[in-house]
Amino acid sequence: MPSLTKPVEALLRRFQGQRPLRGGSLLITLFGDAIAPRGGAVTLGSLIDLAHPFGLAERLVRTSVARLAAEGWLAATRHGRRSEYRLTGSGGKLFAAATRRIYGVNPSSWEGQWTVAVLPPASGRGISAKAPMAKTRAPLGKAPGKRRNARDELRWLGFGQLSPGVYAHPSCSLEQARGWLAAVGYAKHCWLLKSATAGLAADRSLAAEGWNLAEIARRYRRFRDTFAPLAAAVRDSAPLAPQPAFLVRTLLIHEYRKIHLQDPLLPPALLPAAWVGTEAYELTARLYSAVFAASEQFLADTGRTISGVLPPAGAEVHARFGGIDVSRLR
Repeated sequence: MPSLTKPVEALLRRFQGQRPLRGGSLLITLFGDAIAPRGGAVTLGSLIDLAHPFGLAERLVRTSVARLAAEGWLAATRHGRRSEYRLTGSGGKLFAAATRRIYGVNPSSWEGQWTVAVLPPASGRGISAKAPMAKTRAPLGKAPGKRRNARDELRWLGFGQLSPGVYAHPSCSLEQARGWLAAVGYAKHCWLLKSATAGLAADRSLAAEGWNLAEIARRYRRFRDTFAPLAAAVRDSAPLAPQPAFLVRTLLIHEYRKIHLQDPLLPPALLPAAWVGTEAYELTARLYSAVFAASEQFLADTGRTISGVLPPAGAEVHARFGGIDVSRLR
């Protein structure tokens, strides 16, 4: 059977060659994919150990975790000389929303309704460009000013911008939108409407206006070209050992989520023919399932909380990508 050493090493070199190397972004992936399903808390020491296979130095992990805590993603608890980091309430809600998008099944039909979010003007009674950040807001947008960050949050949640202050989403309900906006502190600063266009041609025009589908497709193709050879090698080889399986799983989701969370997940009627996003989803599902059991073993052996080992993952994690074979899990 062929060795997987070279494909895995190539994947790792590609990640480490990114400039700047964003340790905080990878830690977000680790928390969302691996830690959140197991209670959402981990000691700093074991987080350093989990990040070590990716080449993240201890100092970078410490700096990144401190920054994520300052921004509101994480909360720290100290027990003597040991520290434990846990997802905050607002951070946990956003992770839950992202999890549903990343691992859920793409829509196959559509009722023809758009959820429209309207931000008030930046002056007068609207959201001031100099207003302080909402305390419940998770740090998704980076530009100063609450209105600018509201735009970034809406786009991260899958809304497309149709014009200044007007955003649309093809599949979320009004209730889901209210929950998302509440999690980032904008529920009181946004009007939500349910709307329909004059027909399919107008819907496709709206989709083309709200999202750069050509750029999303380009990124999906690059993702496919990176991971398809690795998926074929995994299929044709002996099972990966726990540590490289964890590395592959994490980098797979790390790269996929950066594209997928910008994808509006439009229904087939609004997408170009042979949409590459479908191929990317199926590739991710196959490779994730193939390395999941071994990667969970590494996580169980390495991750710790202040009170001991990480708790087992909840049943919902086994439903990711339509269902994962759990027969080999510890």
